[in-house]
Amino acid sequence: MPNEFRGTGNLGAAPILKHVMVKGEDQAVCELRVFFDEYSRDDKGEFQQSGGFWLTGSVWGRRAESTSNLLRKGARVRVEGRLREETWEDRETGEQRAEFRLSIDDIYLALSRIESVQFREKAGAAEDVPA
Repeated sequence: MPNEFRGTGNLGAAPILKHVMVKGEDQAVCELRVFFDEYSRDDKGEFQQSGGFWLTGSVWGRRAESTSNLLRKGARVRVEGRLREETWEDRETGEQRAEFRLSIDDIYLALSRIESVQFREKAGAAEDVPA
């Protein structure tokens, strides 16, 4: 079974863009912290938020730069990618620590509603246009 993750959540912080050297090449990487809601049905059959979880994810390459420019804290996003486990030893206690991180392949801005936009003509705009 392939390691695949898809979810919709909210950014908990502004995206952080970094540049790192990978095999002698400068690569852009954008770090994201996303909260994914969990819902369950109550006795009446209605959905209620029952918790959630945080994941830290990374977007690489040209997408990293676009992601850092377009998204802000609180944005609702849909992500697709792969989960990987990172382990390390805590410096203070010497204990083994682990966390799951998300390697993001695709990221989309999730629009919960479409808002109408009204365009106004600039005052005198009709006079500015040559005949």
